[in-house]
Amino acid sequence: MNFIDTHCHLTDEKFSADLTGVVERAKNSGVGKIINFGSTLKDSGDCVELAEKFSGLFAGIGIHPEETQDFDEKTCDKLADLAKNPGVIAIGEIGLDYHWEKSGEGRELQKKIFVAQLDLARQLNLPVCIHEREAHGDALQILKSEARDLKLVLHCFSGSLEMAKEIWKCGWFIGIDGPLTFKNSAKLPEIVKTAPAETLLLETDAPYLAPTPNRGKRNEPAFLLNIAQKVAEIRGETLEEVARYTTENAERLYFLRERGKKF
Repeated sequence: MNFIDTHCHLTDEKFSADLTGVVERAKNSGVGKIINFGSTLKDSGDCVELAEKFSGLFAGIGIHPEETQDFDEKTCDKLADLAKNPGVIAIGEIGLDYHWEKSGEGRELQKKIFVAQLDLARQLNLPVCIHEREAHGDALQILKSEARDLKLVLHCFSGSLEMAKEIWKCGWFIGIDGPLTFKNSAKLPEIVKTAPAETLLLETDAPYLAPTPNRGKRNEPAFLLNIAQKVAEIRGETLEEVARYTTENAERLYFLRERGKKF
């Protein structure tokens, strides 16, 4: 079986002491490729460097909605320069996060930066990874008006089944992470059960959101297997089936078949 961890953050300091071991454990667990996403300009550059160091690693570059202070009139040009590296395969993670941002001014700034980076993805002909937290309505409205022609995924999907159906109608993907395995996971199991197979991606968001039975520990790409097993259980499928179609979906979204390198 071959899996792809379509979203993690291996540039996090939690991996500084044993990154090579983390990559080896991923390889040994069947994770053949990993997509590493940036949240600031510096972090995006670090993701590019890791993609150059490890043959199975790819980079997504962008400014996270919680990092609006890192965005100015030159940021998109700098991201475009980073995107010239062959390891860069996406813009992300970008989007909206209203969990901490309560001011109208701050939320409007997030929207402006979100739209600017969607336009950058269009110019560069790159797919997009979307971060959306407690901003379902605004995010969906922007995506429908500004991103209909883009290939994208709603990373670590936390919306309703109704929102998921709108996403699927547009031909977009949803990312499934460790919370699917949590006992208090309310909406997500039904969404996963209902989802067309061609819309699902597997991701760890490591080092965050470690799945059961590792909840509370540092997450890593090797734990993707726990998420895949839960998807198989909920959907009444074999693990091999889940591996096959989620890998095909990741390859289709991120053009990974054309980028044959893996660990």
